[in-house]
Amino acid sequence: MFNYFVKRLFSTLITIFVVITITFFLMRLMPGGPFSGEKRQTAQVLQSLNAKYGLDKPVFEQYTMYLKNLLHGDLGLSLQSQGRSVNDIIGYSLPVSARLGVVSTVFAMVLGVYMGIIAALHQGKWQDRLCMFISTIGITVPSFVIATLLIYVFAIKMSLFHAIGLDSPMDYVLPSIALGASSMAFIARLGRSALLDVIRSDYIRVARAKGLSKNTVIYKHALRNSLIPIVTYIGPLLAAVLTGSFVIEGLFGIPGMGREFITSITNRDYTVIIGFVTLDASFLVLANFAVDILYAVIDPRIKIE
Repeated sequence: MFNYFVKRLFSTLITIFVVITITFFLMRLMPGGPFSGEKRQTAQVLQSLNAKYGLDKPVFEQYTMYLKNLLHGDLGLSLQSQGRSVNDIIGYSLPVSARLGVVSTVFAMVLGVYMGIIAALHQGKWQDRLCMFISTIGITVPSFVIATLLIYVFAIKMSLFHAIGLDSPMDYVLPSIALGASSMAFIARLGRSALLDVIRSDYIRVARAKGLSKNTVIYKHALRNSLIPIVTYIGPLLAAVLTGSFVIEGLFGIPGMGREFITSITNRDYTVIIGFVTLDASFLVLANFAVDILYAVIDPRIKIE
């Protein structure tokens, strides 16, 4: 177990290092710069700005300086937002996106697993068809269309929810549904397929032959093993939604990481882009690591070598 943790930690650090390196040099290979789009800027002013942020130095020297600062937890200053550091931007926007991401993931997981169970236990019946119809809509209809419909019906016409901001717990309902609808639909289909495969397995037949009740067989034996493919999907999903969705955050006026990330790309704000990409990569590799550990918890037959 210890050796496994060490190997995964080492591979995680290597992965994050490679992502940082590729992102850093790709930013420098792009034509223009963070200040090239500024209007009415003289050559002297542009030279002063580049010198202030160290952009006049050789690329490899900039890279070395960035890594040194990163080791001390300093992600640098924003090149476009005067007086704001990347740490401040992430510290402000990440909690907003993370709260929305957690709520949407819980919604997608709970409702998706429930729909998958209902569809599998009533295969071929109207319950199965209804759940699969809902999941088809969730997969095929884009999130911005769902968000627009939710705002129009429940915020504008019925006035049950606010259309902008996250000022109260009720304000999380609409954006969470819009953000988690496609994931919920995918989990429902994945859960239905996995549960049907498990139900047809030999050990389930043995459990039924022993006289165990249907609920015991389904919820104690079959459901637990059918969760493995769902856990595989939940890990990367959670890593993705924690760092924000530009479309949903834009429609609901949420000041999260998604909006900040797109703004930094538009402005070619090198330090903010690298900081956000580093955070995304870190969440993703840590989520995959957590999924590997959960495999052994859910199914004791899986051992960590």
